[in-house]
Parts: sequence; structure tokens; C-alpha cells
Amino acid sequence: MATISIDYNSENKEVYLCGDIEAIKRNRFAWRYVRDYFSPREEMGRIVIPVMDEEPFPILSAIRSMLSKYGFTEKKTESSEKILLDFYEEERKFDEFSQKALRIRNNECDKVEFEKFTNSIACHLPARSLYPLQLLSAYHMAFSQNACNFSVPGAGKTSIVYGAYAYLHSLPNDNAKHIDKLLVVGPLSSFGPWELEYEECFGHKPSVKRLISGISKTDKQDYLISSRTSELTLISYASLISLQKELGFFLRNNKVMVVLDEAHKAKNSSGGVIAQAVLELAKYSSARVVLTGTPAPNGYEDIYNMFKFIWPTKNIIGFEINQLRDITAMGDRARIERLISNISPFFIRIRKSDLNIPPATINPPIVVPMGEYQRRIYDFIEKKYMDEMIGEGEPDLSSKFKIALAHARMIRLMQAASDPVMLRTPLNEFLEDDECPLEAYQAIHDADVLKAIIEYEAIEIPSKFLAVEKIVRQIIEDGGKVVIWATFIHTIHSIKEYLESKGIQCQELYGAIPVEKEGTIDDGEEQILTREKIVRAFQDDNCPFKVIIANPFAVAESISLHKACHNAIYLERSFNAAHFVQSKDRIHRYGLKEGTKTNYYYILSEDSIDETIDARLAEKEHRMNEIMESMPIPLFDNASDDLGDEDIKALIKDYVRRTIILLVMTFILLC
Repeated sequence: MATISIDYNSENKEVYLCGDIEAIKRNRFAWRYVRDYFSPREEMGRIVIPVMDEEPFPILSAIRSMLSKYGFTEKKTESSEKILLDFYEEERKFDEFSQKALRIRNNECDKVEFEKFTNSIACHLPARSLYPLQLLSAYHMAFSQNACNFSVPGAGKTSIVYGAYAYLHSLPNDNAKHIDKLLVVGPLSSFGPWELEYEECFGHKPSVKRLISGISKTDKQDYLISSRTSELTLISYASLISLQKELGFFLRNNKVMVVLDEAHKAKNSSGGVIAQAVLELAKYSSARVVLTGTPAPNGYEDIYNMFKFIWPTKNIIGFEINQLRDITAMGDRARIERLISNISPFFIRIRKSDLNIPPATINPPIVVPMGEYQRRIYDFIEKKYMDEMIGEGEPDLSSKFKIALAHARMIRLMQAASDPVMLRTPLNEFLEDDECPLEAYQAIHDADVLKAIIEYEAIEIPSKFLAVEKIVRQIIEDGGKVVIWATFIHTIHSIKEYLESKGIQCQELYGAIPVEKEGTIDDGEEQILTREKIVRAFQDDNCPFKVIIANPFAVAESISLHKACHNAIYLERSFNAAHFVQSKDRIHRYGLKEGTKTNYYYILSEDSIDETIDARLAEKEHRMNEIMESMPIPLFDNASDDLGDEDIKALIKDYVRRTIILLVMTFILLC
């Protein structure tokens, strides 16, 4: 077995590999690793590796891991400098620390220490009782101070953070682990839930500041460098970029736990500005927390920055970006298991099956026949697109143009299946998809279809609207509330207008509805209707409206409605399974009382793209749930994509099937 020694030159900031370096070069995997990731050079019979970072520890750790991985014996030299000796000692201590974190994760806690933590939580988190898995997760987070939580939506990740924070905040100021502030980085839609959850956990409103677009850059800068910052500061990922210097000052001068909420939004591993801004925060944070239920939606490379963030000076993941991409592409089980083993001490995952949530009722799809004019419009558009796609042969989404074209076609079909009024605005675009001028269409049999699109609003009510009204009335009569999910903003406005014309009061939740400008729950601007005010009002038993109409693209990840609402109607859905599953979780999550009945209703237009979407979403959801339950790091591998080749194939197959059935029925009638 070849022996290699490691030396470090602090003046030149170089690492030297000495000994049998030819053995490294003969091992093609080891040499490729060294060559690809360390930018080495050879001189004086040794391999010289430059240290680019301020601290040599990460690269030293990576080198040691490489030597161990490829079977080399590491020899400690007498000439090793103090920094190297310090490194070895730190590595030993970190290994002990990691093993303890792993034992906690596996529920092998020191009973005395865990009881002390539990008693502290009971005292300092007075308004919230954490269930056992939440307690374990909070204890693990408080112990390690740098951790990821990949639990499913509804598992109470926010409460877990507040549990860990409450304990660390309660420690004496001179304790090395003491934390006095929270900085939460997340989407704007998450700000309200973080504030509300604080009040529900601690029993009082938080001292909070939102650093959002309504505040000038100067005011944000002044806040971050002041000595009177709030206990809880909320900021979006995009806002990090322009406040790097001030955030650094804030973190250096306070003991701050930095939380990345919905951290998959900052997964870019190729030098994206948001990802880099996030990693800059890590340098000065006293504690680091990553929260997301979908850590690796597209590949294991998605988790790279998450673990780099929580431990910027350690190489705990054990793989570089390119290697993680290879693992994703090849599905190498052995390397996947090694990856999971490397990161296991520093993440916890609570699955849906762990929560003991009362099962939801999935009502059979409500298939409604289209009205006469809608049917004519839909059939015309569908035939035009299907004939084109069938003529093109096998679906291919290999180019941005083809993806855009496919999306445009699917959107038109979805609009026609829901409310043809939506086709009026993009009518010219629709007619020009194949570069055919309007005159060419008007010269043939479709002139009446064009007229029907233009005049549709005046001649027919979409069948889906009638079906929704019937279900909503029954829910309200039974004393319930309901959320209606719609894909298109036009539909949100139209169904609200329609229901209110029938005496049913509603409120809308979508991207254009603002979040509250200030961090206090009551900012004195009652005339401005915000997402938070709508949700708070909806939760009240005396709420004047019983219906919220929402868009899953904007709010499916953030709001919690399960305490007040147990019914969801899907007026429209896209092929995106992630948005669909997340929207379902808004009313079906931990905290439901035993015996609570949760109902889902799916409204489909008969013989349309709706039926294809319904079938594809059922397949995708099943696959996603299997992945979520079976894998420690769920890799969806595009299972939740908005639109893929398989979706188009399914649509074409359904169209051909319906066409054949129609031809057969026509033949039978003629005979």
C-alpha cells in the first residue's frame, strides 16, 4: 500500500503531497480527482496543490478523504506545521461531533441531555408542544447548530427551528452556542407564516423587520448596521445580492442563526449570484439551518450548496459537483449510499407516514360536458394541434423552441377546456402559431369558431363554473370553508365574479396580492388587502367569506389553511405535480384533529386535456409519494415537471383513442 505524507506551507499557501506520488498518478481515478479538483503541479518530486480559500482546512480535508477513498496510507511528518497539527486535532474532534450528531438523528440520545433540552423547550417555548419527532429534530438542530431539515410540507419545520432557537437563545450570553437573533431568508410568501408561527410558539408577537422592496436600500442598510435590530429579520433571496456588505456587518456583530427557507430556490451550483450571496452569509453566521422538502428535485448536485452552506469549512459531502452529476446520471447505488452516509449526521427528514394525519378523501373526478359553443371551440383547437403533433412524429422537447411551442399549445387547450374567453386576448398568437394569417382561417369552415371565441362570454357560462358553484354551496350549507385552485389569473377573477353574482363572497390569493410591508402583524394600513390579512380573516370562525380562490404557482408553498378549511376544489390543473401536491398540503397537514375529514374535488371538462392531466398527475403523485417515503434524499428526476415528452404522448394517445371511438360510434349509427 502506497504511503503519502501531507505538508502545508502557510507562507505560500500550498499543500505538498510527498512520498509515493507515482502511485497516485498510476491510479487513474485518484489522479483524475486530484487533477480535476486541486489544480496541481509537480515539482521537486512532490505534488503541489495551491490553497485558494482563506482557510486550508476544507482542501486538507478533501485531500485526506481522497487518500482514504483510494487506499493510500497517510503518514504524518515530523515537520508538520502547527496549522497542520491543529487541523488533525480539529478533524478528530469533528469526527466525534459528527458521530454524536448521527446518534441523535437515529434517536440514540443521551437521556440526561435530552431531558434537559426538553425541559428547556417546555419553559422557553410556552405556547407550543412539539411532538416527539419535532423534539428530536429540534434537539439535533440545537446540538449541531448547522443542520438541514428535509421534512415533508406540514411536518412543522418552522416550529422545529423555533424550538432549537428557543433553547440556544436561553443559554447564557457567554456560552459559545448562545444565539440572540434569527435571520430568515425565504420567498415573500413565507414571511407571514414565520411571524404567525412565532406568536403561536412563544405566545407573543415577534420583534420583526421585513427587508422587502417597499423599503429603500438606504433604510435597509441603516437597519443592518444599527445596534437596534429586531429579534427576527426576514429577507428574500433576491434582496441578498445588494446587501452583502451590510449583512456581513450584521452577522459579525450579532449571534445570528441564519435560516434558508425553501432552500431549493438557491440550489444553483454553477456560480449563480443568489447561490453565491447565500454562501457569503455562511462565513459569519453563528448557526446555519437549511429547510426544504425537496432538496434534490433534479439531481444530487442540488444539495451541494446546502451542505456547503451549513459547513463551509468542512468537506462533509465528500463529492464535487461533477461527481454528483455523474451519480445522478448513472444511478450508482454504491456512491449514493456513500453520499447519504457522509451527510447523514447533518440532516433529518420527517416523512408523511410519520405524521399520523387522518387520511384525506379523494372524491371521484367530476366530469362535466362542455356547452355547445365551448365544445365547438375546443374541438377545433384540439384537432388543429393534434394533427400537427401527430404529423411531427415522436414528441421531442430537446430545444427551447420546441418546449415553448409545446407549452403554448398545451396552455391554449387548457384555456379552451376551462373558459374560452381566455382565448380572446391571444387569438392572433393562436392563429399565427403555424404562421398562417387570419384571412386563411376566415376563408374556410372555422369562421364560426372565431366568432364563438369573440362572443363566448355573452352566450355561454362555462360548465366548470356551474359545477364549482354547486359544490361550494353544499360545503357552505354544511358549515365548511373551501379553497378553489385555478391555474390562470383570468379564471381566478372570473370565478370570483361569477360566484359573487350568485351571492357567494370570495377572496383571491395569487402573486399580485401583496405581502405586508412591515414586520408587525398590524401595520395600520387596513385599507391594503394583503395575503396575511386574507389568511388571518379566513381562519376566523366569524369570517364573512367562506371561499378563497388561489393560484398554486404563487401560494402553494407558503400558506396553511388546515385549521379552518378542509375542502379543496381544483377548477384547473397543469401537468406540474410539485405544485399540485404542495397545494393539497395546504389543508392536509400535521395538526388536524382526529376525525377531521379532508375532501378534494377535481372538476374536469369531458373529452379534453383535463382528463389527460388528471391521469398524468395521479401517476406523478404516486411516484413522488413513493420517492418521498422511500428515499432519505428524494430525487424526483423531473417527476414533477410541468410538461414532458410522456405528457405529450399521453395527450396524443387520449386524442387518438377518442377519435377512434367517435368513428366507430358514427359507423355503427350509419349501419
